[in-house]
Amino acid sequence: MLIVTALGGNALLRRGQALTAENQRENVAIAARSLAPVAMEHQLVVGHGNGPQVGLLALQGAAYTKVATYPFDVLGAETEGMIGYMIEQELGNLLPFERPLATLLTMIEVDPADPAFQNPTKFIGPIYTREDADTIAAEKGWTFKADGDSFRRVVASPIPKRIFELRPIRWLLDQNTVVIAAGGGGIPTMYEPGKERHLVGVECVIDKDLATELLARELGADLLAILTDVDAIYVDWGKPEARAIRRASPDALAALSFPAGSMGPKVEAACRFAKATGKRACIGSLKDLSGMIAGTAGTTVTLEEGGIQYAAIAAQGASS
Repeated sequence: MLIVTALGGNALLRRGQALTAENQRENVAIAARSLAPVAMEHQLVVGHGNGPQVGLLALQGAAYTKVATYPFDVLGAETEGMIGYMIEQELGNLLPFERPLATLLTMIEVDPADPAFQNPTKFIGPIYTREDADTIAAEKGWTFKADGDSFRRVVASPIPKRIFELRPIRWLLDQNTVVIAAGGGGIPTMYEPGKERHLVGVECVIDKDLATELLARELGADLLAILTDVDAIYVDWGKPEARAIRRASPDALAALSFPAGSMGPKVEAACRFAKATGKRACIGSLKDLSGMIAGTAGTTVTLEEGGIQYAAIAAQGASS
């Protein structure tokens, strides 16, 4: 099968962890141990998040006042290279030497009229207390929103329209390459209004789940696996009556409400893929990837399900 995975940013850097290269490499090594067995049996494309990483680069850039902080398209390209390098190296340490791996800087087009630019929702960077968030917002003009009990910076997250590097990705897959692409939702770009075919970067962050779904759909993937730090989609999350969803139809799942900054885009991406292709999408924990492929773990979104099937016994998940 051709399997496209969306590796969550929190799988690369756990919530509350220091944003060190050592911590990120350790987490990538853990992720590689789940991805490598899949790559041995299937074609594999790895998408990944970059929220904590791009937020850190923005903070580091803001600390050097002699030069304006680099825009998000440039920061996105930097994190694609950094995270892709780590994934390549750690996966390469587990796969046969002959198996090629490649990270592709991936430009993705967005619409300049997308309403997301008027309502930023995408979390980036580390967590803060309300007091620290208010201070930074006053100093830098950044927007913060609650993320659980903490606060994080939010930026616009428009819908991805087109992936420019589809042809080289297809060529690499034809050569049995493990491809790391659309990292962090890809590099946000748009055609400059009023100019003919003049591509420019955009100050935003594309949601990595929606970008990876578009990539999976365009590549004709057999399965989209959205990997996060929870073992399934839950209803009534955080309440005693919380229930894990084992299987669901796209329409039944879309009728439920999930947080826009966390589980919402994952659910939207899974529903889009299942409806558009008739194939399966699944959401769950990185460590359960093999079970998700087999349909025995995580939440499976499929047209074959008539409604929602809940897990018999709700497992204990982490934050979404």
